[in-house]
Amino acid sequence: MIASPKPDLVTVNIDGKEIAVPKGTNVIEAARLVNVDVPYYCYHPKLTIVGNCRMCLIEMGMPAVDPATKAPVMDPATGKQKVNWIPRPQIGCGTNVSPGLHVRTTTPMVREAREGVMEFLLINHPLDCPICYQAGECKLQEQATGYGRGYSRFVEEKNVKPKRTQLGPRVTLDDERCILCSRCIRFSKEIAKDDVLGFIDRGSYSTLTCYPGKQLENNYSLCTVDICPVGALTSTDFRFKMRVWFLKQTNSIDTESSVGANTVVWSREGVIYRITPRRNDAVNDTWMSDSARLLYKQVKADSRLQAIRVNGADSGLDMAVNAAATLCRAGSVAVVGSGRSSVEEQFLTKKFAAALQAPVFLVSRVGEGDRLLISADRNPNVRGALVTGLIRSLPAARLTELGAAIDAGRVKTVVSIGEDLVAAGLSAAQLSKVAVVYLGTHANPTSAAAKVLVPTLAVFERSGSFVNQQFRLQKFHQAVPGPPGATEDLVVLSRLATAVGAAVPAELGQLWKTIAAEIPALGTMTFANLPEAGLLLDATPYAALPFAEGETLHYKPASPAAA
Repeated sequence: MIASPKPDLVTVNIDGKEIAVPKGTNVIEAARLVNVDVPYYCYHPKLTIVGNCRMCLIEMGMPAVDPATKAPVMDPATGKQKVNWIPRPQIGCGTNVSPGLHVRTTTPMVREAREGVMEFLLINHPLDCPICYQAGECKLQEQATGYGRGYSRFVEEKNVKPKRTQLGPRVTLDDERCILCSRCIRFSKEIAKDDVLGFIDRGSYSTLTCYPGKQLENNYSLCTVDICPVGALTSTDFRFKMRVWFLKQTNSIDTESSVGANTVVWSREGVIYRITPRRNDAVNDTWMSDSARLLYKQVKADSRLQAIRVNGADSGLDMAVNAAATLCRAGSVAVVGSGRSSVEEQFLTKKFAAALQAPVFLVSRVGEGDRLLISADRNPNVRGALVTGLIRSLPAARLTELGAAIDAGRVKTVVSIGEDLVAAGLSAAQLSKVAVVYLGTHANPTSAAAKVLVPTLAVFERSGSFVNQQFRLQKFHQAVPGPPGATEDLVVLSRLATAVGAAVPAELGQLWKTIAAEIPALGTMTFANLPEAGLLLDATPYAALPFAEGETLHYKPASPAAA
């Protein structure tokens, strides 16, 4: 392995603390490394610098040198090199570190400057924090407690701006709260490549709007809500439904494609209210698609399965496992796994199929990727199936081979792990020729035809891991409990495998001991010690496989580097 080159380091002094940081680091980010908070609104590490808000004002200076000789000028009082301070405060966001740079963030001049900026920001801002959508995660509210005066010297009438403006199908604007930071404008132009937002009018009458005849309707529009530092841009779906301080946050993974964007699921008392992105610079930066945010609605869908059935009659898990095992032990079995199953579930599926000496099929899902955070491969864990050995080659889009085996009488029982066999290419006639054992979450033609039906859990209701298209192993956690009647996938698969002669544990920690012992690529890992940002696996054994066009083994979303 070739070692990565070390970055050029420069030494800077921040509030009397010296620190070595990579050359070109933004002053705000450098200050963060020594636990110094520089407040800001318009700055975002993944967007270009504009210096709109002026909240990040600091004092800056450089070591003094003699203009003629370039020799250091020493301070006789301290015996150290004198620092020439710039007489006026400077913006931290627009400054990158350079050797010898000195920064002061707590001087009276800095504090007075920030208080002045805050006073201007609040001149026309409504004083409605208790009823504001953003309360609890509002940067203006937070900084007002530190730099607000506690009273207002403004006696004129406030300039009232429009409320509840629909910028697009998923974003609502309360313009009276906008502080003109332009984050949303820069995101739409630089990241989403959909330049539809801009400011009109001047001064205190400036207003955010869409260009004439256009809407904010791209599939990343809700990222503008995430990065809005105040309550101006709001999610129409989540707007005023729940206070954020009541919600529990659970780390999860987007399952709509193989990118594996890191997410946070916000829930309370078993109900999911929203999904937001979780920063992972190696995978999704700080973004996620709008379509991924709506996946939680499947949890409460009317089509959720909630009753175990054997031959059409309500049953219990023990009877269902025994009935499925009886069908499988009769022979002529095929197993249809899933690229949506977790690594752990795919491992148990492999053990189950191996005990029966049954062929395993996987169904691919391929669509048009957007070259940002939705890949052409719409399964989140095909790579996991390769790593665990569930499959040896990439799956086909249709179950044509399985259909031919059914027609030839070589397959009498099909065990489907969450896949609708009809949608995957089997006809109703072929389905009628076999006994179907179905483990899944929602009703479909396969569940209707199943002789043994076991409802299982959605991704938000269980824990596990996926391998994304970088071959990065990432874990997700249970956010809410499953519905009555549904059983955890690991429990069902473990009991099925045990019933046919392959005893494997169902508990996640114990299962990982078995996985580590049998899969060399995962031999040093446990679920507990897997970092939340994921762990990159060796992709070399799979480099020759013809993955979907437009994908690479080490995908990195395109985002402009911060200046």
